[in-house]
Amino acid sequence: MDFSLPADLVAYLGELDRFIEREIKPLEEADDNIRFFDHRREWARTDFENGGLPRHEWEALLRKAKDLADAAGHLRFPVPKQYGGKDGSNLWMAVIREHFAAKGLGLHNDLQNEHSIVGNFPVVTMLDRYGRDDQKAMIDGSIRGKYRITFGLTEPHHGSDATHMETRAVPATRDSVKGWIVNGEKMWTTGMHVATHCALFARTSGNDGDARGITCFLVPAKSPGVKVEEYMWTFNMPTDHPRVSFTDVFVPEDALFGEVGRGLSLAQCFVHQNRIRQAASSLGAAVYCINESVKYARERKPFGKALAENQAIQFPLVELATQAEMLRLLIRKTAWEMDQLTEEQIERTLSDRVSMCNYWANRLCCESADRAMQVHGGMGYSRHRPFEHIYRHHRRYRITEGSEEIQMRKVAGFLFGYMGPGKH
Repeated sequence: MDFSLPADLVAYLGELDRFIEREIKPLEEADDNIRFFDHRREWARTDFENGGLPRHEWEALLRKAKDLADAAGHLRFPVPKQYGGKDGSNLWMAVIREHFAAKGLGLHNDLQNEHSIVGNFPVVTMLDRYGRDDQKAMIDGSIRGKYRITFGLTEPHHGSDATHMETRAVPATRDSVKGWIVNGEKMWTTGMHVATHCALFARTSGNDGDARGITCFLVPAKSPGVKVEEYMWTFNMPTDHPRVSFTDVFVPEDALFGEVGRGLSLAQCFVHQNRIRQAASSLGAAVYCINESVKYARERKPFGKALAENQAIQFPLVELATQAEMLRLLIRKTAWEMDQLTEEQIERTLSDRVSMCNYWANRLCCESADRAMQVHGGMGYSRHRPFEHIYRHHRRYRITEGSEEIQMRKVAGFLFGYMGPGKH
């Protein structure tokens, strides 16, 4: 069995590195843009006087980097070829995202907001697999920034348990137009401050706890009755995570996204790709912390002796490096298997391993960043090194990205037999 990376993937990593040095690094260093990545990063990114939202200059810089990557043919790498992409696989995306995160903070890839010069487009996958032709026509615009579709699944009182959501949609007719009236509330609807639409999940039939009976609608963000109630200030700022209310919001029938009552299929499509790629990014960030710690320990000589000679420094890093090597194999194997299966097959037979990758990568990254802060001493604690930023971001992932406990519960479901093949 050959575990080496394909030669064309290795070559593409080199091509990406050259593009970063040629076009992205100069942009990062121009006009004091480095303020978004050095010790000033949180203040530079956050408009504290405007609800803690991302500053316009920060988001404009990210868009400029994306446009450069799109012009060079990299941004759409995972997108199907008919939309200008390269049909990039989950395996290739996992390798690329680990590679980028292992470089550290930079305009090429920012883990706090999923920005990357090789884009992660789960909404594009949703549109391609479940959208009508008129909805698929939104794909190019969503990549270029013309459309911003947020994800309205989580609710204030139900968190990761989507099957007990309280948002309801009932059939209705207004001005002779058939459609639905939606009432409810959503949390963590990331990006609503610039959204054009919300992929809103609501129960249209069935009982609380049923997987069937939940339907997805593409709701225009400016529809009457859609209101951002507040932006939640978070562990790491800026925030674009609001609580949004939907009060008697009317949407016509053509707002339907996917099949009536089968909306959770769209949600699973979104989270599986997101979680395996996010796991790869977490692994890359952990590797960065480990490598920087080893480098510093070899250079730093307190009391005339290199830190690297102390087993109290060596052994914790040995353990973290070993975990990273094992996790890399699991992530790449899982990503490769995902490429062989349909979304329904992934949910039935592989989602436990996606969850394993996700929760363990987040945990490993937090532990590696924490260890890096300890190895670097006072400078590790300061914001002049990126470790606190990495720690806070991935600690947030452990809490919010499906939550570590939810991921472990899915693994337990497969392990103890109440989920998995034959249970759907």
